[in-house]
Amino acid sequence: MDSGCGNRRRGCNVPKTEITLVRLFILVTAAFLASFAFAGAPDQSMDRKADPVTEIFSSNGVDGTLVVASADGEILHLHNDKRSVTRFSPASTFKIPNTLIALDLGVIESSDDSFSWDGVDRGLAAWNKDQTLLSAFRVSCVWCYQEIARKVGLVQYETALNLIGYGNQKVGDQVDQFWLNGVLRISAVEQINFLKTLLGDSAPYHREHIAIVKDVMREEQGADYMLYAKSGWTGPEQHVGWYVGYLEKTDGIWLFAMNMRMDEATEAPLRKELAVESLRALGILE
Repeated sequence: MDSGCGNRRRGCNVPKTEITLVRLFILVTAAFLASFAFAGAPDQSMDRKADPVTEIFSSNGVDGTLVVASADGEILHLHNDKRSVTRFSPASTFKIPNTLIALDLGVIESSDDSFSWDGVDRGLAAWNKDQTLLSAFRVSCVWCYQEIARKVGLVQYETALNLIGYGNQKVGDQVDQFWLNGVLRISAVEQINFLKTLLGDSAPYHREHIAIVKDVMREEQGADYMLYAKSGWTGPEQHVGWYVGYLEKTDGIWLFAMNMRMDEATEAPLRKELAVESLRALGILE
């Protein structure tokens, strides 16, 4: 599910963030930016007044952020600096590291692993049936990943999140809720850092496990690209929608992480639409 602060609503206010956290995140961003040769997007001026991504978000009335980086670190585009380093609950985008962690621990073994539906109606037809890992990932089946979480356990999650430096690395005391209830938080910039770890040669996981994660993330194929991504929504209480992933092309790999204020499920399509339109405006996707 997704939603955004589109023209359909009034008063699209930025969620308040503690000043101390903002200062800390700005320092983190500065270090992150230093690892890139900030050359702007292909054939695009980085003049803020002419920034096509800003125009796209503004024209849709959306309060959000988008970070785009090449996998080799040569190019970075960042829309809405302050929000890009603000941490939010990852919601279902946590299914990316969650899948990898579960594979590494042997809780699951392949994309064909099965989950038996218990017959409880959870409000979505796509969830009310038996699942495989592949289908569970693609329909964002919460109960399937909660089943995984209870097998992984809090201690092993703490170890794994510290290993990959994922967000604030907190899991709290509810093993099947921490990525949903706001205990675990991550910024768009940190999502990019995680994706770099996932795709890098020094990733602390077996290549075959990473290949399975990439397989379940595969969302769309074009003439000259492959899109891998995961969406997420915190629900109306935390009102944050995500679209995180990467674009694989013959001339390189582009990582992206966007989040936006999303209050209603009807706004879900905006997450991918804004990200894809922005990638096109930057000349990365034709």
